[in-house]
Amino acid sequence: MGLAHTQEAGARGRLLLVDDEENILKSIRRVLRRGDWDIETATDAEEGLKRLEQFLPQVVISDFRMPGMNGVEFLARVKEQVPRAQRIMLTGQADQTAIEEAINRSEIFRFISKPWNDSHLVLTVKSAFEQYALLAENERLHRMTQDQNAELKRLNADLEARVETRTLMLSQAKRDWEQTFDCIETPLAVMQGTDYTVRRANLAYLKVAASGDGATASAVNCFQYLFGRDSPCIGCPLPSALETGKGARSEIQQKGRTFVVAAYPMPGEGRVVCTYRDVTEEYSLTKRLIETEKMAAVGQLAGGVAHEINNPLGGILAFAQLMKRDLGRSEADRESLDLIEESALRCKRIVESLLKFSRHSKVEDRRHFELSKCVEDAAVLFKAQLKSNPRVTLELNLAAGLPKLFGDPAQLSQVVLNLLQNGLQALPGAEGTLKIDTGREGDRCFLAVSDSGTGIEERHLPRIFEPSFTTKPPGEGTGLGLSIAYRIVQDHGGVFQVDTQVGHGSRFTVFLPIPLQLERLP
Repeated sequence: MGLAHTQEAGARGRLLLVDDEENILKSIRRVLRRGDWDIETATDAEEGLKRLEQFLPQVVISDFRMPGMNGVEFLARVKEQVPRAQRIMLTGQADQTAIEEAINRSEIFRFISKPWNDSHLVLTVKSAFEQYALLAENERLHRMTQDQNAELKRLNADLEARVETRTLMLSQAKRDWEQTFDCIETPLAVMQGTDYTVRRANLAYLKVAASGDGATASAVNCFQYLFGRDSPCIGCPLPSALETGKGARSEIQQKGRTFVVAAYPMPGEGRVVCTYRDVTEEYSLTKRLIETEKMAAVGQLAGGVAHEINNPLGGILAFAQLMKRDLGRSEADRESLDLIEESALRCKRIVESLLKFSRHSKVEDRRHFELSKCVEDAAVLFKAQLKSNPRVTLELNLAAGLPKLFGDPAQLSQVVLNLLQNGLQALPGAEGTLKIDTGREGDRCFLAVSDSGTGIEERHLPRIFEPSFTTKPPGEGTGLGLSIAYRIVQDHGGVFQVDTQVGHGSRFTVFLPIPLQLERLP
C-alpha cells in the first residue's frame, strides 16, 4: 500500500508539525492536546521530509520562513509524496507574496497567521482531518464506482462478444468473398448485362474509376463511371459474352490509353464479371524495344557497310598515291590524282567515324582521348546528313590543347550526334545554323551544341531528358535521343546545362571532368 494507504476505522489522526522554533512547536502541541491526534514534529524541512516517509501524516502544518527549504517548497514536496494529505501554513503579516505562491504551487488547505487564535487553530486542524476523511471516502466511492463500471463493461463486452460471434458466423462467407474480391489487383466489377449497371466492384476498379472524369456518385453505368462516356465503349465484349454464354475479350481505346477488357457471364444471373487491364505502358515499352532493335540493326548494318567500303577505299587511296609517284605524269594528271586522294581520305574519315559510332561500348573501350578530336569525328559523320539540307550551316569552334579526358569516345560521339540531330530538327524550314564549341572551364572541359531554332518552352524543360518524351510530330523522333545522351554523360561523371529562349534557339552544354592525375591548371 505504501504512501497511498488510508486511515483505518477507529485509528487516531496523524499530524506533522514543522517549524524551526521549538517554542512554536511546543505551543502548537499544547493547544492541540484537546484533539485525539498523534503529533510528530520536525525543526526544518529536511527533517520533515524524513518524518513524512516514516509517519505518513494526514495533516501537515509548516511555517513559511525556515532555514534552507522554505515552507512553500516543503509543502510542494508533501503534495508530491502524499497528495491526499491536507497542508496548512503558518505565515506572518509580511508574507502575502508567499501566500500567493503557496496557493499556486502547493494548493494549501488553510493559512494560519501568527500569532494565532487557539480555538481557530484547533478548528482549522479538525477541518483538515475532516477534509482528509472526506477525500478518503470519495476515493472509496470512486473505486467502488470504477469497480461497478468495470463489471458492467465486462458484462457488456461479453454480450457484444456473443453478438459479434453470431454476426461473424452469419457473415463469414460474405466477408471472405469480398476480401478475395478486393485482393485482386486487376480492376474487376460485376455488371448487369442489360444496362451495363455496376452492381459490385473491387478496390482496384474504384481506383481506376477515381482517376476518370466520370468518377461521380451518380455514375451507375460502367462506361460512364470509368470513362465519362454517354454510350457503351466501342468493341466492348460484354454483349458477346451474354450472347454466347462464354468468356470474351477485346481491346478498347479510351482517353488515350489502351485497355484489355475481358467479360465472363454468370450462368442464370444475367450478370457479367468484367476485368480491365491497362496495357498502355506495356505497348509503349514494346514499341520502344522495337525501335531500339531497329536502331541496333541499323548500327550493325552501318558497321558492315563501313567494313565493306573500307577495303576498296584503301585500294583507291593506295593506287592514287602510287600513280602520283610516276615521274612522267602531267600537271593535269597530278591535280586529278590529288583530288582522288583527298576525296578518298575524306571517305576514309567518314567510314572511321561510322565504325566508331556503330561499335558496341565496353568497359575496356574507355581510354584517354582528345575531346575536340572526338567532336570533330562526330561532325564529319553528321556533315553527310547535311547534304540533304543545303540551307543549314555547321560551324566548328574546337579548342586546341585541351587536357585529355577518360571515357568512351564512341559513346560521346553519339552524344554529339544526338544533340546535332535535335538541333537540326529544331530549325524551322530546315534553315539556320548549328554550332559546336569545345573548351575548358576550371577543372572540367566542355562541348556545346547550339542551334538557331525555335527553342524549348519552359513547361517542357523539366521533361526533356525523360525517355520517350518528345514534342516532335509522330515519325520525326522517338524521344530517346536526349535520354540516351543524358545517361552517357552521367556515366562519364559529367553534367548537362541547357540554355534556351523560345524563338531564338537552344544551347546544350556538356561538362566533363578532367581526370585527377592530369594537370588541373592551364
